[in-house]
Amino acid sequence: MKNCVSINLKKDEIVIKLNEEAEQIEIIGSLKKKLPELKKLYQDEKTPILVTGKVLKNKEIDQIKELIKEKIDVEIDFETPKGLGLHSIKRTFEKEIAVSETRFHRGSLRSGQKIETEGSIVIIGDINSGAEVIASDNIIVQGALRGLAHAGAKGNKQAIIAAGLVDTVQIRIANVVKEINRDEEPMHKQAYVSIQNDKIIIE
Repeated sequence: MKNCVSINLKKDEIVIKLNEEAEQIEIIGSLKKKLPELKKLYQDEKTPILVTGKVLKNKEIDQIKELIKEKIDVEIDFETPKGLGLHSIKRTFEKEIAVSETRFHRGSLRSGQKIETEGSIVIIGDINSGAEVIASDNIIVQGALRGLAHAGAKGNKQAIIAAGLVDTVQIRIANVVKEINRDEEPMHKQAYVSIQNDKIIIE
């Protein structure tokens, strides 16, 4: 595929945009050709690189990061959404979730932090790996869900979890648990998680 990788030089960062239709092998091949030219632009400065444009599996992210680091030792970030967006919020309400008391928590949860609440909770930030949120009803995460989220903790199978990004190894609603193979499944953006036919489904 032609133009599966494009590189844009901006004032404070370099943006590498991946074609969302491109296969990983095409992306790696294109990067191998373009990185030597990009390296020539680097002298002493450490302009960070942002990779965007395609939902990647964790092993694909690691592969791309290692390839860039071989040539250029700079900070590399992969773009993730920071908010749910109106479409996902509207879809949540269309599910006719029962109204419950809602708690709001401003800020991200770091590893080791834990929140337990009656009713629903909205996290205005991320749930980082090693952090835990347990709610008797719904959990909404405006940023990334990388830690543990357990909605419907007292047995409410109608509870939902919605997040700007789901990148965790396990998710729970009521007594149903879904193990997520982070190497095989893509990171789910604007994700909506619910129980259907006694199975947790991520949409």
